[in-house]
Amino acid sequence: MAHAPAPTDFDSSRFDHTPRTRLVFGDNAVERVGELCREYGATRVLLVTDPGIVKAGHAARVTDSLDQAGVPCTLFDQVRENPTTHDVAACLSVARAEKVDFLIGLGGGSSLDTAKGCNFILTNGGEIKDYWGIGKATKAMLPLIAIPTTSGTGSECQSFALIADADTHLKMACGDPKAAAKVAILDPTLTVSLPRSVTANTGIDAIAHAVETAVTRKRNPLSLMYSREAFKLCVTSLPIVLKDPGNIVARGQMLLGAAYAGTAIENSMLGAAHSAANPLTAHYNTVHGTAVGMMLPLVVRYNSDNPEALQCYAELASASEIATVSGGLRSALEALISRMETLLNLAGMPRSLSDLGVQVETIPTMADEASKQWTANFNPRPIAQEDFARLYERAFDRRSDGDMV
Repeated sequence: MAHAPAPTDFDSSRFDHTPRTRLVFGDNAVERVGELCREYGATRVLLVTDPGIVKAGHAARVTDSLDQAGVPCTLFDQVRENPTTHDVAACLSVARAEKVDFLIGLGGGSSLDTAKGCNFILTNGGEIKDYWGIGKATKAMLPLIAIPTTSGTGSECQSFALIADADTHLKMACGDPKAAAKVAILDPTLTVSLPRSVTANTGIDAIAHAVETAVTRKRNPLSLMYSREAFKLCVTSLPIVLKDPGNIVARGQMLLGAAYAGTAIENSMLGAAHSAANPLTAHYNTVHGTAVGMMLPLVVRYNSDNPEALQCYAELASASEIATVSGGLRSALEALISRMETLLNLAGMPRSLSDLGVQVETIPTMADEASKQWTANFNPRPIAQEDFARLYERAFDRRSDGDMV
């Protein structure tokens, strides 16, 4: 059986970590953005966001702060979900016309990725595909302040832009240390206005990040610290914010958890659940959090046949007091999966691929695409096209309570 190639330089006892992003956390922290831009030498800012963020009034809070600091700003508010090369090109056109020297990404991961994608081409030229991979930018990039309005992607703490090819739909992960935000402003007040569905999907995404980073082949002591803390914060706080959306303390914990999970990704990458989710988004426009939530428990069970992954899952359950390692690794694994299923049900997630309108006939195509996703290389248990096909098939046979038929 042919499996996705695995990295050959993995050593879980080693890491080389330089914090690249300053974290500014607290209620109404967004009001410091003007002061921070001036501190970093901004003279002409491009604010990258989407129409919903403008309508919610969040963009105005940013521009008001910039006005008070005397920093000119141009607004690009046409970001779309799951940005493509076309979206980056539109943003780039405005950035070039306005001759900006500083970027602000405001919104969910799509806004932050669009800002980063624009930054690559604005400063280094070429096309987005030229930066697919790691460390391909040769010139300095513009300073970026990332302001997440969702508690999910953790993009504010990553040096990667995830951009889809507009023609092939293939998602390209473009990473470079120079692309990381100088500052991430974590302001819980910006997340209170989120619709319940967005809170649910982004929260599940953050939990998936914590779970996947805890077991990847690139995990290390530093990334595990962030993974476990992110998981603890998110599994505790997500039920609270779903039931009480105005709970600002829980909103803050979710925002921190998502940022910590993003930091874990930066140091350990992701795995097969994200590989399996991307084709669902590409072919059926499935919301990312829904897609990854659908596949995560199945991938966890698949990976548990790897003894080291099983140990890591048990330790993750123990760190969040879901179970104890001393109670048995398999028992802890089942408790972890049960908690994930409970959260998915609480979030109102569809529990079968048929509920998403997925056609069985597309499984071979999706499995082939999933096996070629970069994150599949970091999965703790080797996984190939036929393995993804079986995971998709199992995802069709789920009852509403999350059990397998």
